[in-house]
Amino acid sequence: MTNNILSTTEVEQFDRDGYVLVPDLFSPAEVAVMIRSVEGGSRVAEMTRGTADATGKKARLAIWHELGDDVWAAASTCPRVVNNVRIILREEIAFFHGKVMLKEAKSGGAWEWHQDYGYWYDQGYVFPRMLSVFVALDAATKENGCLNVLRGSHELGRLTHTIVGTQTGADPNRMPQLETMFERVAVTMSPGSALFFHCNLLHTSAPNLSDHHRRSFIMCYNALANPQLGDKKTSAQVPCPVGADDAILKFA
Repeated sequence: MTNNILSTTEVEQFDRDGYVLVPDLFSPAEVAVMIRSVEGGSRVAEMTRGTADATGKKARLAIWHELGDDVWAAASTCPRVVNNVRIILREEIAFFHGKVMLKEAKSGGAWEWHQDYGYWYDQGYVFPRMLSVFVALDAATKENGCLNVLRGSHELGRLTHTIVGTQTGADPNRMPQLETMFERVAVTMSPGSALFFHCNLLHTSAPNLSDHHRRSFIMCYNALANPQLGDKKTSAQVPCPVGADDAILKFA
């Protein structure tokens, strides 16, 4: 990445692999502001709910569909994020939703294999012109349940998803075969690093049985011209604003 803009090589990597990892997209000072908002902010406290994996362990998350006026909106409209999502999708974008994932030490549950579009198709989005930006707030390691992806699996298209625990997961009869066809990558990340990934990329994560939290912030975007069917609408389809590059630090 040069001048906070993805290079042609990085965009080609996204197209080929279904993801691209950008180290240190956010500074330690910016991550510290987000961590404080996780631990003491009203939005996360009010929106958090638990989701059980197949073993019954719970991964907690807070999710919202509006930008608001807080550190999370500042991150979601940061030019380092918004402009690169536009470059990857090659069109104007809309903010879809943000979520804080709380995979806490010793207790955080797994996330089953799934595609984000496995959820989002059922929310009415017509085309898979959507992606997520996953930002590590703590170090993400194999020990604390970092994200795992199947490189190139976005080329499969949308798979059938079923209920696994209280989560929605990719077809459990098909997954063992698919795992042999694609390289499985453990995406270890330092705090502030960001993974841009396609909505059809298969991904999972193990439970956190370590002594260290693995918290993250995920920003999700839709192509502005990708319609959401009328009875499913969750938010207005308007161009995502681009904020100031230093807006997060104003909440310090």
